[in-house]
Amino acid sequence: MGKLVLLRHGQSIYNKENLFTGWTDVDLSEEGREEAQKAGKILYKNSLFPDICFTSWLKRAIHTAQIALREMVWEHTDCIKSWKLNERHYGAWQQHNKDAIRKEVGEKAFLAVRRGYATPPPPLQPGDPRLPHNDPKYAALDRSLLPRSESLRDTQIRTLNYFHEAIVPWLAKDATVLVSAHGNSLRALVMAIEKLTPQEIVNVEIPTGVPIVYRFDAMIEMIEKEMLR
Repeated sequence: MGKLVLLRHGQSIYNKENLFTGWTDVDLSEEGREEAQKAGKILYKNSLFPDICFTSWLKRAIHTAQIALREMVWEHTDCIKSWKLNERHYGAWQQHNKDAIRKEVGEKAFLAVRRGYATPPPPLQPGDPRLPHNDPKYAALDRSLLPRSESLRDTQIRTLNYFHEAIVPWLAKDATVLVSAHGNSLRALVMAIEKLTPQEIVNVEIPTGVPIVYRFDAMIEMIEKEMLR
């Protein structure tokens, strides 16, 4: 029976400052590091030792996995990184205060982007230094793959592609898999795993530093979900 452990990274510096983060590569806050340590203790207590670990290319997710695995004395396990597990790209809203954006665009438009499924924020414009192709770590990727803005639906397309390509084969071998990623990339997975509608996913929030454990049958259908606190 395959087990999938989803772990949203601990509080980041931008989370603490109430800024839209997206693909901005900021690190964990002190509280975020403590959340990652606590997650590791919880996984250890429940004997959930991953056979493989997956993270995004963003250091807040990478460091959360590293801290949790160190807490478990389980640092030998391989950790595979993919940009397809990155947070949703928040376009022109990245690095801006959430309350200020809400005030600027109004509650309805804000929630359509923030909690909706198909509405992206305004895209980054050509020449913007925040465009992903200006970051050396994406230099080898085809520029057409790099977003200037994403809805949850856009995020789900790339995240699910990677899930089926790289993660499902491990679950099919009855492995325990740890995925350390982000609020929206994990919401995209949760939506698919739990077969939620676009209306239902609006109310789903992934808490930071709280392991969510799914158990699957031989057909990779969910048979059990547990949040470990």
